[in-house]
Amino acid sequence: MPIAEDLAIIARQEAELRFTSFDYDTAWRLGLSLRDLATTRKHSIVIDIRRFGDPYQPLFYTAFPGTTPDNPRWVQRKCNIVSRFHRSSYAIGLSLEQTNRTFNDRYNLPDADYAAHGGCFPIHIAGTGIIGSVTVSGLAQREDHNLVVEALCLELKHDVASLRLPNPS
Repeated sequence: MPIAEDLAIIARQEAELRFTSFDYDTAWRLGLSLRDLATTRKHSIVIDIRRFGDPYQPLFYTAFPGTTPDNPRWVQRKCNIVSRFHRSSYAIGLSLEQTNRTFNDRYNLPDADYAAHGGCFPIHIAGTGIIGSVTVSGLAQREDHNLVVEALCLELKHDVASLRLPNPS
């Protein structure tokens, strides 16, 4: 699928997957939904849900067997993308790919602190804005992104099939 089509779908995801409110119970339900999906599919992933701030506030975290200390580092780097740009980490990565630029070349920020790879999605509260992120690390970046979108769709009662990125052809 062409990058422009993926970016259009992600823009729709970001516009539609917004909460009217988000509290500790919402984070817990969303985290458990992701955990259930991962368990059923035998994914070896890390799941992180956090509220932004300095310092950030962890709301849900779990790691599955087969993950390594690199996974939480990937989570942090993806979260830094969403925190800074208020877009999904996959959207930023695809935008860079579309223009044949690297992250460092475009933004002059260290790759050691930022990962423009799929798997981190903004938690957006309608009328408030971006307050945090939900992140998955451990699968291919498109799969990380789609898993987060699927869990958000389940929590927000949206049709997963209409918002999921299709399998690449």
